[in-house]
Amino acid sequence: MLLVIEEVLSKNEVQQYRRHLEKAPWEDGQKTAGSLSSKVKNNLQLDDQSDIAISLGNHILQTLGQHPLFTSAALPNKIHPPKFNCYQGGGHYGAHVDSAIMYIPGSNITLRSDLSATLFLSDPDEYEGGELTIEDQFGAQKVKLAAGDMVLYPSSSLHHVTPVTKGARISSFFWIQSMIKDEAERTLLFDLDQSIQELSAQNPNSQEILRLTGVYHNLLRRWSDI
Repeated sequence: MLLVIEEVLSKNEVQQYRRHLEKAPWEDGQKTAGSLSSKVKNNLQLDDQSDIAISLGNHILQTLGQHPLFTSAALPNKIHPPKFNCYQGGGHYGAHVDSAIMYIPGSNITLRSDLSATLFLSDPDEYEGGELTIEDQFGAQKVKLAAGDMVLYPSSSLHHVTPVTKGARISSFFWIQSMIKDEAERTLLFDLDQSIQELSAQNPNSQEILRLTGVYHNLLRRWSDI
C-alpha cells in the first residue's frame, strides 16, 4: 500500500525546519551508504548525531504520535529516528531496496523495516527532477509532494530518486516496524479502520459499528507481532 498523508507539518513548521536546515552540517551521503547503495547514492545527509537532526527528528515523531491516519496505516511498533537528506546539482539515488534489519542509533535495539516514509520539506516548484519513484504491483509510481506532505510505502519496494537538475530537494526519511508484519493484513486492517471511522461519524451509537470494532480488535490481536 502506498499512502500519501497530507500536511503532516504545517507551512509554518516547514519554514522553521528550513531555516534550521540552512545552517545544518550537511555531509556526503556516501558516509552512511552500505556496500551496495554506495554505488548508486549521490546526495547530502545531515549528521544523525547533530543537535538539529535530533531536535527536528523528535518533533516529527511527536507529531506522528498524534496523527490518526499515520497510526491507522502504519500501526507502529518501533520507528527509526528520522534522517534528513538533500539532493542538488544532479544528486540522485539509484534503484535500491531498503535494508530489512536496522539498528536504532546508540542502542542495541533492532528494527525490522516494514514501511518506509519520506516527508517532503521542499515544494515541487523549488526544484526540477527529484521524483521518488516506487515500484509496486501497479507499476512505477512517481511521488513529488508539497512541503509538509509525507508518503508511506512498503520497505520491500524497489525505489529510486531521479536526478535533481535544478534547485534543491530537502526531505526527512525514516522506517517503521509495524505491529502487523504482513502487508496484506495491515492493509485490510487499515481499510476496516477507515470504514469504521466514517460510519461512526454518521451513526456513532450503531450496534453494527460496535461489532465491526470488535472484529477489528480481534484481528489486530490475532495478527499483531509485539
